[in-house]
Amino acid sequence: MARLNVVSTPIGNRKDISLRALEVLDKVEIILCEDTRKTGMLLEHYRQTEGLTGKPRLVSFYEENEVKRIPEVIEWLKQDKEIALVSNSGTPLVSDPGFKLVRECVKEKIQVSPIPGPSAVLAGLVISGLPTDRFMFLGFLPKKQGKKEKLLEKVKEVQKVIPQTVIFYESPFRIVGTLKMLEQILPEAEVVIGRELTKKFEEVQRGTARELIGKLGDKKIKGELVVLLSV
Repeated sequence: MARLNVVSTPIGNRKDISLRALEVLDKVEIILCEDTRKTGMLLEHYRQTEGLTGKPRLVSFYEENEVKRIPEVIEWLKQDKEIALVSNSGTPLVSDPGFKLVRECVKEKIQVSPIPGPSAVLAGLVISGLPTDRFMFLGFLPKKQGKKEKLLEKVKEVQKVIPQTVIFYESPFRIVGTLKMLEQILPEAEVVIGRELTKKFEEVQRGTARELIGKLGDKKIKGELVVLLSV
């Protein structure tokens, strides 16, 4: 029986790919992709720069079709097909599809191998200047204000018992609103915002929620954001 390879891909800079990831992506028969177009462009880049020659079948695998696709993928694996799972960027399963598939593979006693690499969570953590010995990752915060407020209130309570760095993803369209909420709930917290990490216009800003609101002002913010805070 073949294995499912969970392959991390760059979060921005295409040079951030491991030799092992390139080897796996070049030899597998099938690549499960969050977006087949984006993965196709990534593979084409590595064909030109790294000499990849494989022609794997690209199969769409995203949140809305994951459950429906799983039985088919399990059957392919039982047929001894080598398969890789990738997300649009970074490490699959981390705020991306794949958990349900991996859980089913475990249930079916199918080997799952990690091909480690880039992750916005860890990239943000190591450059933040905040404590790295213990951290809590919240994924994307709820879009609804009420649910977001309740979550941040719980974070405040947890911090009193187990102080740790808190990490979450946020949309550039909601970041100012989230900072205003943090200003009310955790006004003393050190906050770090990483934008477009590893890319050409990488930017890191630090301060309290109030200070960052002042820095951002009415600026039009673009790109992926990872937010970290510590009390």
